[in-house]
Amino acid sequence: MPARVFCLSLSTLLFITLVVSELAAQTPRELAAARSWLVESELATSGIKSPQVLAAMREVPRHEFVPAELRPYAYFDTTLPIGHGQTVSPPYIVAWMTEQLDPQPGERVLEIGTGSGYQAAVLSRLAKDVYTIELHPELARMATDAIARVKYKNIHVRQGDGFQGWPEAAPFDKIIVTCSPEQVPTPLAEQLREGGRMLIPIGEGFQQNLCVLVKEGGKLRVTSRTPTYFVPMTGVADTLRSPTSNLAITPLINGNFEELLSPGVPAAWFYLRQAQLAPSTEPNHPGQCLLFTNAVPGRSSQALQSLGVQGDRVRLITVQSWVMCKDVQPVDAANPRDGAKILVTFFDADRKTLDEQIVGLWREDTAWKKHIGVIKVPPTTIGMTVAIGLFGATGEFRCDDIVVLPAQERDWSRFGTARR
Repeated sequence: MPARVFCLSLSTLLFITLVVSELAAQTPRELAAARSWLVESELATSGIKSPQVLAAMREVPRHEFVPAELRPYAYFDTTLPIGHGQTVSPPYIVAWMTEQLDPQPGERVLEIGTGSGYQAAVLSRLAKDVYTIELHPELARMATDAIARVKYKNIHVRQGDGFQGWPEAAPFDKIIVTCSPEQVPTPLAEQLREGGRMLIPIGEGFQQNLCVLVKEGGKLRVTSRTPTYFVPMTGVADTLRSPTSNLAITPLINGNFEELLSPGVPAAWFYLRQAQLAPSTEPNHPGQCLLFTNAVPGRSSQALQSLGVQGDRVRLITVQSWVMCKDVQPVDAANPRDGAKILVTFFDADRKTLDEQIVGLWREDTAWKKHIGVIKVPPTTIGMTVAIGLFGATGEFRCDDIVVLPAQERDWSRFGTARR
């Protein structure tokens, strides 16, 4: 059960394919070239430093771990659906998590949440053995088939509840969890060897932190935390959860980017790509803003946050933000969706995308200004992501004081509506 980081709709993928058609690989040679392009142009330039991790990402054929109809998009840095309400994580997230886990030759790794099997396949190129557990029977079967196709012999797949771990194969040198419990499951803590490392997303609802833990003196110590959003751990973990929030909409956190999780890392915002904290420069809003920069057309530059929204209680929302642009150039000037923007995506209880809408669209030079957009909420919505950035456009884009609130009917005519 991989991370719900940022999932492009199929229509968006089709558009990207038209813009960057050489990446829509089909033949083995094209697939290999696209994989190499992904590693060199996206991963290596976005902070992945380990030569071993980059080599593993270059070796593992991601197209074998996605549905046949989506293979042309396997080497885009995006989430792709794999069926049964699940997805395969973006390559950058897989590479980043692998680098954080730091598997070594001779080590035994336990993965909770096999999903497509892609993360296990990457880990298997760096560790001696990978043990991976998937709760959903059909996903476990599909992952087993994909692993057999690529002939990776050191991956062991089990169908079951990952909360319990794999006690007969313990202890493990490293443990990686790709679904989110509220607390670290006790069996996993017990099955990690002394001095071992665990990578696990921990949190409630839509706000989580991806934690790196080290076992010292029989106890787990947090060494780093990074905002994230993963699907919840199911099975036993579900029975241990706190009551869910009854709020019609959970508040967006740290919209002014002043709260830091660690130096240079804004709290609550995740999947930051080519984004950094910078002075606001807006006289009425001193402090920090989030600055996106991109010089290569088509390269990711964005940040995300997830919110809970009950679509049966909230019909409209307003998204407000202060923005400033410098020399923003779209990848495709003819595309009315291309440029600096705020992208809002709604999803249902099965994490299926219901709708995506754009709040604002900015190009070229724009002085600091406040923008307010009104968005319709699909009635079956249970959550949404707010993504801000350049989304492949080049230039500079600053964003500050983002607020998401329930709207009234009268706001529909007072403020600009969003673009689909």
